[in-house]
Amino acid sequence: VSYCHNIATLRPRKAKGQELMDYKIQISPKPAEISERVDFFGNYITRFSIQTEHGLLKVTTKSKILRDYEQFRDSFTSETCRSVTLDQAIFALRSTAPDILEAKQYILESIFIRRTDENIRQYAETSFKGNRSVFDAAYELMQRIYTDFEFVSGFTSISTPILEVMGEKKGVCQDFAQIAIACIRSMGLPARYISGYIETLPPPGKEKLVGTDASHAWFSVFIPNFGWVDFDPTNNQIPMNQHIVVGWGRDYYDVPPLKGVVYGSGKSKLKVAVDIKAVE
Repeated sequence: VSYCHNIATLRPRKAKGQELMDYKIQISPKPAEISERVDFFGNYITRFSIQTEHGLLKVTTKSKILRDYEQFRDSFTSETCRSVTLDQAIFALRSTAPDILEAKQYILESIFIRRTDENIRQYAETSFKGNRSVFDAAYELMQRIYTDFEFVSGFTSISTPILEVMGEKKGVCQDFAQIAIACIRSMGLPARYISGYIETLPPPGKEKLVGTDASHAWFSVFIPNFGWVDFDPTNNQIPMNQHIVVGWGRDYYDVPPLKGVVYGSGKSKLKVAVDIKAVE
């Protein structure tokens, strides 16, 4: 490779129950240019270019994060969170309040999640029928995706259409998150894509979670008069301290860990390794 220009979304952002204490990024070969900015969604973006010939690009980040879900665990089990029905949510979304306007962008089409297919809507309606609460419907949708879909690493790529994933009922965490988002948007509700990591070395006696040793993804639903609630369909759980949020957007396209352009010949190979360790 004689030249490359890349964009990295690797610095964990501040989120509910999460605070970034320290962050370092190392890039080899040393970039000729490097800069950092905050994107439209509030994610930290690092841009860099390497203008010398190289056969290997290595990007290493190290973060120290304070993660504490105890501060709001009771909130998403509260009556406020669990009582808002689908009809009430749709009505509340007519408001022009700042938080509503910000959330409504996540109802629109995005690069990887286009206008919803009827099969997607029908799948979603199974959970949302009967004007049940948005929280309960989203929770059931998460459980159904966990049960109905098989996690198969390498079965899909970032370009695999969600309708193909829907038909095959196979994929990885990114696919499952985007299926859920498509379902929720088909109901007229905001849903966003969360990019992050999941703990790789669980405490003794606890089961290792699927999605470790790589980047992870899940989805979040906006409940009017409450806020955003995250759901992890790959592991069938509401994310807790094992999950680290890096960024969020409309779908994977907005927050890929690393993307760019290279000038050179031959094929390239990507290798990703993630290690998360809880410390006192």
